Amino acid sequence: MTAHDRFEDVRSVVAAHLRGHRIDSVVPLGEGMDNLAYEVNGELIVRFSKEPDTARRTALVGREARVLAAVADISPLPVPEPTFTVAELGCLAYYKLPGTPLLDMPQHQRSVHGPSIAATLGELLTALHAVPVDRLAGLVDADHQPLTEWRHEAREIYAAVAGQVPAAHRPPIEAFLDAAPPHDGYAPTFSHNDLGIEHVLVDPVAWTVTGVIDWSDAALVDPAYDFGLLHRDLGPAAARAAISSYRTAVNDLAALGERAVFYARCSVFEDLAHGIETEQGTYVDKSLAAMEWLFPS
Repeated sequence: MTAHDRFEDVRSVVAAHLRGHRIDSVVPLGEGMDNLAYEVNGELIVRFSKEPDTARRTALVGREARVLAAVADISPLPVPEPTFTVAELGCLAYYKLPGTPLLDMPQHQRSVHGPSIAATLGELLTALHAVPVDRLAGLVDADHQPLTEWRHEAREIYAAVAGQVPAAHRPPIEAFLDAAPPHDGYAPTFSHNDLGIEHVLVDPVAWTVTGVIDWSDAALVDPAYDFGLLHRDLGPAAARAAISSYRTAVNDLAALGERAVFYARCSVFEDLAHGIETEQGTYVDKSLAAMEWLFPS
């Protein structure tokens, strides 16, 4: 599908579902691993799933709309409220939450404010992980991948992107990929399951979290995973702040922290590969910056 076709899709779905709504502008917002997003009139987000199978695309969008309704009652932070969906197109639309994606903020400022932002996100994860899993039966799937598989996939992706990685980081990366993963015993919890900084909105002046977007991957998962993405994107001080603000009577925090570092190290290669493939420099830059704390030379 061409860019022109996709712009026409945006215009047609908005015209059909918001009758009388004047469309003055359609601007591409970016491409993640799962979705393409557009901004209409500076106020409405229209997002399309990249899933190629029509039946699965339909199911995913319907599921996410239901998940967002459930999360709105759980989350201490704002989340999108669907305005309309077009299931067969994998389309979900919602009015913008305030704030700027943290990924789009300068890296040096992210470093300064990362711990306070992560502490807020630790409170979000406290609320999500406290939800009884039977309350979400039939709404979200389990996403339990053994840590040995994570390491195997990381090794494969690293082989494809190694040429983009500074030479100083390659020996510690290769040592990590040859080492045994942590013990993977844990109690699954409900979580966002993709809490990278592209999905965290912040006030660019106050540096407070104004919302969390893209809940399409929400699932029953290892509670350490989203902490791992915070470690990957914001660094170890931020990860410690997130874990310090996390309240749990179930999870061993020392073991959770160890697995979080493991997930951070594995997932950075996927983000780097995504940035290279889609020519999105922000993903490439943040992944290479993370090598400094994930694989110090």
